[in-house]
Amino acid sequence: MFIAIPSRHKSSLRWATPLLFVGLWGCFTWLTLLPDADQRELLLDWGALSGGLGSSTGWRQALQNDSLLRLVTALFLHADWAHLLGNLVFLLIFGLPAERAMGSWRFGLLFLLGGAAANLAAVIAIATPDRLIIGASGAVSALIGAYLALFPGARLGVVVPLGLFLQFVKVPAALLIGVWALLQVVFTFIGPAFGAIAWSAHLAGFAFGGAFALLARAGIARRMRRTRGY
Repeated sequence: MFIAIPSRHKSSLRWATPLLFVGLWGCFTWLTLLPDADQRELLLDWGALSGGLGSSTGWRQALQNDSLLRLVTALFLHADWAHLLGNLVFLLIFGLPAERAMGSWRFGLLFLLGGAAANLAAVIAIATPDRLIIGASGAVSALIGAYLALFPGARLGVVVPLGLFLQFVKVPAALLIGVWALLQVVFTFIGPAFGAIAWSAHLAGFAFGGAFALLARAGIARRMRRTRGY
């Protein structure tokens, strides 16, 4: 007897999130091993700097000297361990499910383009020239925006302190992410570490990620149907 077995595509290896995780961690570890003077020089050479893009002349100069590449290289530079670890945690929480849905290549493109767009927004929004802009927060914010667009009905686990006990509860992702986005708006004007954290980059990355996922949803849907064997 012959039995027809429906063909199923094996799930492709998800490499983008692990690769970005290792890349971010590795770059920071390498940076910390350098002397202080070399660290500062590297940050100034590869980090994004505010100002300079407020005119057509500034844009032409940026295109000619390849300084726009700093918008991408700045993603892999972090100020300290707390800065790095915060981004790595959110990368894992939102990156793994987003990559599973989008595919590794599309996900990697979202991280780099979303991060660059977020850094560009900070470069333009920060009035003080030559302020150093580093970190993957804008790229991670793009992942959060894409996650919300892809999984609007998802629920996230939260640990809530109830007296002497900790209670694990599931809360709608839209609610938590909505509160997070609202805080970014508030912090942009009156937030903690005002002027030291580019809150505008978080907002720009979040908007970019949501728009990216919505525009790519047809391709994402086709990919998910193939991986499920439909």
